[in-house]
Amino acid sequence: MKEVSPGEGHLEWETPLYRTALAQYEQALPYANVEEFVAERLRYPERSLVVSVPVKLDSGRWTVFPGYRVQHSTVLGPTKGGVRYDQEVTLGECAALAMWMTWKCALLRLPYGGAKGGVRCSPRELSRDELQRITRRFTAELLPIIGPQEDIPAPDMATNEQTMAWMMDTYSMQVGHAVPEIVTGKPVSLGGSLFRHEATGAGVVMVIERACERLGWRLAEQRCVVQGFGNVGGIAAAELHERGAQVVAVSDASGGVHDEAGLDVADLRRHAEEHGSLEGYSEAERITNEELLELPCDVLVLAAREDQVTGENAGRVHARLIAEGANGPTSLEADAILADRGVIVLPDVLTNAGGVTVSYFEWVQDLGRLFWDRREIRAKLEAQLDDAFERVWRLAEEQSLSLRSAALVAGIREVAGALEARGIYP
Repeated sequence: MKEVSPGEGHLEWETPLYRTALAQYEQALPYANVEEFVAERLRYPERSLVVSVPVKLDSGRWTVFPGYRVQHSTVLGPTKGGVRYDQEVTLGECAALAMWMTWKCALLRLPYGGAKGGVRCSPRELSRDELQRITRRFTAELLPIIGPQEDIPAPDMATNEQTMAWMMDTYSMQVGHAVPEIVTGKPVSLGGSLFRHEATGAGVVMVIERACERLGWRLAEQRCVVQGFGNVGGIAAAELHERGAQVVAVSDASGGVHDEAGLDVADLRRHAEEHGSLEGYSEAERITNEELLELPCDVLVLAAREDQVTGENAGRVHARLIAEGANGPTSLEADAILADRGVIVLPDVLTNAGGVTVSYFEWVQDLGRLFWDRREIRAKLEAQLDDAFERVWRLAEEQSLSLRSAALVAGIREVAGALEARGIYP
């Protein structure tokens, strides 16, 4: 029998997206100045769980869905991360997103490590009752590894406040008392935080505004394109519009709409809420997602999903500034092409950190049973993002790094400092 070392062969979570996350980490490492044992430990998730989720469908047929939860690091505290329902959910995707979440939490100086999870399913094809049964059974399967001081789930792709309410109730029924702090992103009536729903999209625009100030631009003079019109993109588009920027195109899974004179964002949001998507909207020119990415604009917000700007299309992107509202929307090859062309990329670990920051505020409020108003939460979020942005921008200038590398270096250093102090048990 041949002995295989951990460094050889295929690791179960190795997928293109995980390799992208790992490659970004490796690119940042030379500038982070961390101990070798720390660098090696942080290359791998601490824990990966694969579960089967048996559910009786409305038709009476039983189906077993695969479910996942990956916890990358508990060095700074309990792990934190979303739960997504999507046909593309895999162990490798969760591992990549968990690693990015570790750097994101550390960059924002939140006492968390990164986690991610989900169920592989087609949520649009499932009824509300079927989604509830999936959520409750998935939560039950996660009981051994989640908890307010262990791992705190949150909403992500195709999950929402209702999903979190079902998760909170399932966990609470198992322990015998209400535990609102087990999840974040809940309804306010169950201990959810004001401004949590808007936090990621609003945070994206806060970071864009800071970048415009640094570049000597006025946000109100910028022409913006937003890919993705859900919880992140829809709110980002509305916030950009409110600040006077011209939103000329938006898109979702049904395709995009475009108007060089500027879109009526409020009307678009009403249509999306009424019909579930932008499909059927006829007050602007219809375009494809691919065409939207290549429109001439000042600011391109990527708020859909990973791997949207790649080596194949990066040369045709005509934006001066790209803001990553989604996780991993720009490939390594695209990063290099955009850098050569002078396109500035505001990286995901900084730009979309508003969600996890207000999730942290929600967790703190639940633990203390003391709640803040919307204005206070927004002010706290803006201060936290401003601090992180300034540290990243300064580091990028001092060491001639891209903003992505600077953000990763800053996050890695925070985790590494704690791991070097703690050591590796035993």
